[in-house]
Amino acid sequence: MRNILESKQVKAIRSFLKQTFERIKNERIKHNMMLAIPFWIASALTGLLAVFYAKVFALVEDLSLAVLHGDPYMIFIMAPLCFLAGGWIVNRFSPFARGSGIPQVMAAIDLAEPSTLRKVDRFLGLKVIWVKIVSSLTMLFGGAAIGREGPTIQIAASVFRLVNRVIPSDWPKVSSRNMVTTGAAAGLAAAFNTPLGGIVFAVEELSKTHISFFRTALFSAVIISGLTAQAFLGPYLYLGYPKVADLSWYIMGVVILVAILSGLGGASFGLFIIRAIEFRLKLKKRYQYLYLFLCGLTIALLSYFVSDVVTGSGKETISALLFSDDKTSDIKFFFLRFIGPLVSFTAGGAGGVFAPSLATGATIGGMAADWFNLQSSDANMVILAGMVGFLTGVTRTPFTSSILVLEMTDRHSVIFYLMLAGMVASVVSLSIDRRSFYEHLKREFIRSAIDQPKTKGK
Repeated sequence: MRNILESKQVKAIRSFLKQTFERIKNERIKHNMMLAIPFWIASALTGLLAVFYAKVFALVEDLSLAVLHGDPYMIFIMAPLCFLAGGWIVNRFSPFARGSGIPQVMAAIDLAEPSTLRKVDRFLGLKVIWVKIVSSLTMLFGGAAIGREGPTIQIAASVFRLVNRVIPSDWPKVSSRNMVTTGAAAGLAAAFNTPLGGIVFAVEELSKTHISFFRTALFSAVIISGLTAQAFLGPYLYLGYPKVADLSWYIMGVVILVAILSGLGGASFGLFIIRAIEFRLKLKKRYQYLYLFLCGLTIALLSYFVSDVVTGSGKETISALLFSDDKTSDIKFFFLRFIGPLVSFTAGGAGGVFAPSLATGATIGGMAADWFNLQSSDANMVILAGMVGFLTGVTRTPFTSSILVLEMTDRHSVIFYLMLAGMVASVVSLSIDRRSFYEHLKREFIRSAIDQPKTKGK
C-alpha cells in the first residue's frame, strides 16, 4: 500500500514539474517571440527603404552625369547651387543629419542610457531620414563625391529607433542600444548586400557590449533586411567578379606596399576632413554658406578643367579599374578622388565616405599596377588591397573593410590578402592619428547634443 502511495506521489510531483516546465518554456518562447517581432518589422522596413534609396541614388547620379555630359558648363550652376541647397536643408531642419551618419549612430549608442536617452532622438528619427535622403540626393545631383552607405546606416538606425518608440507599454522591454546597433548592421547589410559585413561592422565598430546579449536579433535583422533588399534588387554583387586567379609569387610584397600607402592616405584623408570641419564650424553663419559655395565651385572647376572623375560616388572608377583592360591609374586620378570626397564631405550636407574611400583606395592600387607593370589578376589584387587599406585608414575597422570587399566581389580565395592589407593599413594609420575619423566626429556630435538645449529645426 505504501509503495502505491509513494508511486502516486512521485507521479503527481513529476506531473506538476512537467506542467510547470512546459508553462515556463511556453512563456519563454512567447517572451522571445515578442522581443524578436519589433526587430523583424524594423528589418523589413529597413530593407524596403534601403532599396528605394539605392534606386533613387543611382537614378540621380546617372541623371547628373547625363546633364554634365550633354552640357559641361552646367556644372558651374549645378555644383554651387546644389551644395548650398544640400547644406541649407541640413542646417535648417536637422543639423545632426549632416555627413556620413555613422558617427551619429555611434553617438546615439553611447547616449542610449536612461539619463541621456532623449538626446538620441536628435540623431535618429523621421526628420533625420528625410533630411538625409533629400540633402544627399541634392548634393549628388550637383556632382558631390559622396556615397549612400553611411546615410543608409543612419536611416536604418532611425527606423529601428522609431519602431522601438512605438512598442506598446505592456510589451517586453527592448534595449535601445541593441535596437540601434542592430539597425545599423541591417542598414549596412542592405546597402552593400553584405550580410557578414553588417555583422562584423556591428561587432568591430559599434558594439560596446558582448554580442551574445543580442546575437539572435542582430543575425535575424541582417538576414531579413538583406533578403528584403534582394527581393527587389536580386542577389547582386556591389562590384561584380574581378579576376584574381593565378597570382604571382611576389604579389604579397606589392599588397603590403599598397596597404601602407592606402592606410596612410586614408588616415590623412580623415584628419584633413576633421580639420576642415573644425575650420568651417568656427566661421560665422554667412561665411559657412560662402564656404559651401566655394566647395561647389571647386568641384565644378576640377570637373570642367581636369576630369569629371572628381564627381559621384566613385563606383564607376572602381569598375573601370577592375573590369577594363587598362588597370592602371596615375597621380591625377588619385588626386581627384581624394579631393572630391574631401571637399564634398566638409561642405556640411549629407553624404557618406564608404564608397568614395573605396574608389580612392582603388586608384592607389591602380598606381601600383602601373609602377610594377602588373597584369590582370595581379593588378586586380592590389586594387582590392588598396580599397581595403584606404577604408581601413579612414574607419580603423580592418575586418569590416576586408569582409565588405570580399562580399562585394565574391573573391573568397584572396581573403588572406585582404585581411593582410587591412591589418597593415590599420597599424600604419596610427602614425597619422591615434583615433579614427568616426571617433573624432562622434565626440563632436555628443558634445554638441549635450551642450545644446534645443537643436534648431526641432
